[in-house]
Amino acid sequence: MTSAAVYGTGSWGTAFASVLADAGTTVTMWGRRPEVVAQINAGTNDDYLPELRLPSTIRATTDPAEAAAGADIVVLAVPSQTLRDNLGRWGAALPSSAAVVSLMKGVELGTTKRMSEVIAEVGGVEAERIVIVSGPNLAREIAVKQPAASVVASSSPAMAELVAAACAAPYFRPYTGTDVVGTEICGAVKNVIALAVGMAEGLGMGDNSKASIITRGLAETMRLGLALGGEAATFAGLAGVGDLIATCMSPLSRNHSFGVRLGQGMAVSEVIAVTRQTAEGVKSCTSILELARKNDVDVPIIEQVDAMIQHDRTAQEVVSALLSRPRKAETA
Repeated sequence: MTSAAVYGTGSWGTAFASVLADAGTTVTMWGRRPEVVAQINAGTNDDYLPELRLPSTIRATTDPAEAAAGADIVVLAVPSQTLRDNLGRWGAALPSSAAVVSLMKGVELGTTKRMSEVIAEVGGVEAERIVIVSGPNLAREIAVKQPAASVVASSSPAMAELVAAACAAPYFRPYTGTDVVGTEICGAVKNVIALAVGMAEGLGMGDNSKASIITRGLAETMRLGLALGGEAATFAGLAGVGDLIATCMSPLSRNHSFGVRLGQGMAVSEVIAVTRQTAEGVKSCTSILELARKNDVDVPIIEQVDAMIQHDRTAQEVVSALLSRPRKAETA
């Protein structure tokens, strides 16, 4: 039987732990908050997924070394901007031969590194042991076992297959791939595009407007991903257009909902106070923009979202700036 350690007890970490358990994998979760760990050991996570009754093969601990002991697979599900600090504190506890899975969707502030790059650098994990899981995976839908699919990407097909086998639950279908770069860029950028789509909705705009942002947002994602070495097919797949649609259109998406509130006129600080959960696009928009500029990639939607998040531009000003850009061919 495969054994997995899941670091992080938020919505997606908890939902994925349940997927692993339902696929026959024994799971130990690590959490920093004793009260959440106690809930998980009692079979629930009321703080994040109160509707989910956890399988009996999941337990939790506040001890990082205890969580990792004997694990074939280590899953990292902490907020992306905390990964470096977390690995600095307990990365040495990770087994030296385990597959290390990233559920995180962001680009690190200050370094513009993808999550796999941070894992390799701080955790000392070889590239062939790093696996990315990404796709249209809204945690609350998975928690109630609605069918979903995802991409499991690694430079090592054997590691990708190990993780895919461990999470192949009756309602969760994993597809394997080797495009780590493209998969990570899709996962990070779609959160920023979802903020823009949410803003449009908050302003009262309809489906034409939202579809236009999604489509042009996919173009930005693809330009950046290809510039970094990603594969074109990835952007048309589950990690690309699939995740983009789910994140941009669903009220269950934290980034979409955050954007809606911004479009309705709330300040960033006010939305953070109301939601109290991580919207990765808010954290990563600046680092993604910096990464694009380093690689001479034009990303006007990301640029305008960053201007609103970081420089107090209004949602209406963002829309006006995008619509007033010089005309060009769609494929440019």
